Amino acid sequence: MTLNEGDKAPHFEGAIEDGTIIKLTDFAGKKLVLYFYPKDDTPGCTAESCDLRDNYKRLLAQGYEVLGVSPDDTKKHAKFIAKYDLPFHLLADTEKKVLNDYGVWAEKKMYGRTYMGVVRTTFIIDEKGVIEEIIRKVKTKEHSNQILPSL
Repeated sequence: MTLNEGDKAPHFEGAIEDGTIIKLTDFAGKKLVLYFYPKDDTPGCTAESCDLRDNYKRLLAQGYEVLGVSPDDTKKHAKFIAKYDLPFHLLADTEKKVLNDYGVWAEKKMYGRTYMGVVRTTFIIDEKGVIEEIIRKVKTKEHSNQILPSL
């Protein structure tokens, strides 16, 4: 499934790092930075998450909430958050339902090998649950500037 800007964001529901269940409707009335990444505590994913952490107050000041999603479980998410002092939640999508609904669980190729994995993608969802922007070519070390280029 391919989503486009202007589409209604697919509903999601799942457990965050402490086991609490959250859903898309919890963010109604707020802008949401929904970022999908492959794996906790790997170089690119750590750089992306830490860049969002370092610019979190700027994002909040512009009305954004941040939520990360990967196929890691809640325990891995809790360790990742604690290790890097991340101020936002991470959704555990071990069943890959949210990843599939957003079209980011796809075939990838590396070193001549084909496998299924997370295509690093960020969706900016507006206050009404509509996809405002999709960032498909994420620059992990400067991702916040892709979201808020004017700041």
